[in-house]
Amino acid sequence: MTASLIETLTTRGLDIGLKILGAFIGYMIGRWLISFAVSLMKRALTARNVDATLQRYLGNIVSVLLHIALVVAILGYFGIETTSFAALFAAAGVAIGMAWSGLLGNFAAGVFLVILRPIKVGDFVSVGGMLGTVKEIGLFVTVIDTPDNVETYIGNTKVLGDTIQNFSSNPYRRVDLKAQLDHTADVADTITRLKDKLAAIPNVVAKPAPDVEILEYSLAGPVLAVRPYTHTDNYWQVYFEGNRVIREVGGEASLQPPKQHFGIKNVA
Repeated sequence: MTASLIETLTTRGLDIGLKILGAFIGYMIGRWLISFAVSLMKRALTARNVDATLQRYLGNIVSVLLHIALVVAILGYFGIETTSFAALFAAAGVAIGMAWSGLLGNFAAGVFLVILRPIKVGDFVSVGGMLGTVKEIGLFVTVIDTPDNVETYIGNTKVLGDTIQNFSSNPYRRVDLKAQLDHTADVADTITRLKDKLAAIPNVVAKPAPDVEILEYSLAGPVLAVRPYTHTDNYWQVYFEGNRVIREVGGEASLQPPKQHFGIKNVA
């Protein structure tokens, strides 16, 4: 009897071991096939010039659905009733959905972001209180790289429910600078010099031409608004070179550094 029991356990153990090994191999092959299928789909979408944002979003959805199908298939391989499992999975999904309504909200917001397309991959944006370049619009979160190179994840509901600024939508944007003049400075001459030098900065667009006008008056003298225009990709290059131009014009004696005046009042 003991020998028979040992033989039975050995046989069953071998069967279970082979099934586990087969399931593992099937899972690895399935994952490779899913990755291959998603890759083929993305290539087909790229060939048809489908937007990169939509490609990644559809790729994520297809990948999740195929992985669920793979898990169900493996459970069926072990003899588990997949119809019962599907019903259980659906019930669990409803329960999780009720508990994690925010997660479903993020999913729905992601769908609207892809359909409405206020932003897309590669755009420089301000969303959810964060500034950066869109790296991915996922199922539940939007990923951006901030200017200081920090990968940041923002829930899609926060992205869609808050103010969205897309700095890449328009062909150019304004760079706001200021130049402080002395009271004795020749304003007209300074404006002419600044406009000429700003127009010579690389990546400053010709139309509209740079704006240089009196913005306000301070105790030191007139303050000029210096506003060249450029594409958002070149914003900081134009910003820094614009400040250099202001300094150069100042060195030509039309622009003077602001003077600070202090008075001492004797209160007796």
